Amino acid sequence: MYYRMKYESPLGPMILAASDTALVGAWFDGQKYMYGELQGCVMRDEATPILKKAARWLDDYFAGRMPAIMALPLAPQGTEFRRLVWYLLCQIPYGKTTTYGELAREIEERTGKKMSAQAVGGAVGHNPISIIIPCHRVLGAKGQLTGYAGGVDKKIALLHIEGVAVK
Repeated sequence: MYYRMKYESPLGPMILAASDTALVGAWFDGQKYMYGELQGCVMRDEATPILKKAARWLDDYFAGRMPAIMALPLAPQGTEFRRLVWYLLCQIPYGKTTTYGELAREIEERTGKKMSAQAVGGAVGHNPISIIIPCHRVLGAKGQLTGYAGGVDKKIALLHIEGVAVK
């Protein structure tokens, strides 16, 4: 069983989703790839303890309090490759950025498999737990802004919250 609740963020409404044991989704309302692997799953509208905890985490984040990612049980649904990319996103410190190419090199080092920045970009774009799994911290090769499933305006705002100046 999955549960969902609406969260009113300063950047617009979000939908949070959880299983009985972990947060599985956080999307800006109407964002690209919304619901991802959970598309078509039955979801009960209920503010469970996990969803309330995620909402408090987001409240802290938007207040600039830098909450720890690992303070929440996360279980993003996706392929093994995507889950590896999302794990690496969680290693990017608050207020720091990386590039798709740097993530591709990290995956090559870990797996021994050749990896393209484009493949990494596809996995980053399908991140089902926006903000908490910080895909907004990934930039293009020269530090330029690139797409964001929730909208580039939101990516800019999230980076500004973290004190990152963007081009």
